[in-house]
Amino acid sequence: MGISEMFWIGSAIVLLATFAVSATITRNICNPASRLHVLDHPNERSLHKYPTPRTGGVAIVTGVLSAFVLLALWKGMGDFLPWLILSTTIMAVLSYIDDHRGLSVPVRLLGHWVCAGILVAAGLVLPYFSLPGAVWEWPSWASIVFSLLFVIWMVNLYNFMDGMDGFAGGMAVIGFCAFAVLGWLAGQPLFATLNLVVAGAVGGFLIFNFPPARIFMGDTGSSTLGLIAGAFMFWASRDGIFPLWVGVLIFSPFLVDATATLIRRMLRRDNIWSAHKTHYYQRLVELGWGHKRTTLAEYGLMFFCALSAVVASRRSSTVQVVVILGWIGIYAGLMTWVDWWGRRASRRA
Repeated sequence: MGISEMFWIGSAIVLLATFAVSATITRNICNPASRLHVLDHPNERSLHKYPTPRTGGVAIVTGVLSAFVLLALWKGMGDFLPWLILSTTIMAVLSYIDDHRGLSVPVRLLGHWVCAGILVAAGLVLPYFSLPGAVWEWPSWASIVFSLLFVIWMVNLYNFMDGMDGFAGGMAVIGFCAFAVLGWLAGQPLFATLNLVVAGAVGGFLIFNFPPARIFMGDTGSSTLGLIAGAFMFWASRDGIFPLWVGVLIFSPFLVDATATLIRRMLRRDNIWSAHKTHYYQRLVELGWGHKRTTLAEYGLMFFCALSAVVASRRSSTVQVVVILGWIGIYAGLMTWVDWWGRRASRRA
């Protein structure tokens, strides 16, 4: 048996073990007797109706970090993997404290800057910005600033978008699986395996989070997944696995909704850090689709975004431009439709 076959067999074992660890811990947290059973009580800005534990992210993070450390010891730490583990650990601990006791916005943002700074210091930066057929070189300071801001935005948007049963978990499973496929196609087994590990850990949690959810991932899960997604996008761009726009397209169901909602709230001069129910997915739930139907529709959107990104990454620049413009048109149409439906429902009410 060759080294490659042994690596993939070992990776499959780690993947299954990660899934099992995450599922076991998640099931235990669902038990009210668990010391990690911290309830999220519904309020006027919530989509759930009953108190639900919000510490499922502990299971995800435990599975991910355990597998990361094992793979690092087995395959080698590389030039930045120790720093990725450190940054992920700090983010998880900070977010767990926030889930338990609550932290002020400045303290949370300071922690996000620290975690993003560790990744940038380890070399996970975007040295240039590229789109199909075009590459823009920029000075090192611009690369550092963009990288910091992008990772921090990924952390917060994932947190913003974790508001519906099965939603954030589904995005993670589909998104990181797509990253794994791209890593495999590029001949990067370690990258592929680490992404499968994340997908496996989230999959073990998703069993209990799919509508109707028995548990939420909370900030511990959502913020950590956002950090890892941003880090993996820069890793892929740095090592030529895939350009940043491919990763953005894969996670565009989150990126587009969160960014468009943030801009709309800023234009209305709303407090962008306060809880609300104005994301497009939240509005669909409120308009009568409910959690399960909206989640399944979003899964379809995530799948086709990921599929088109993987296929387009292997095609010509012309095809890639057509795919990007096509998705811009699709998102514009979807947002216009939800806005129109919302105005119509308001007039009827």
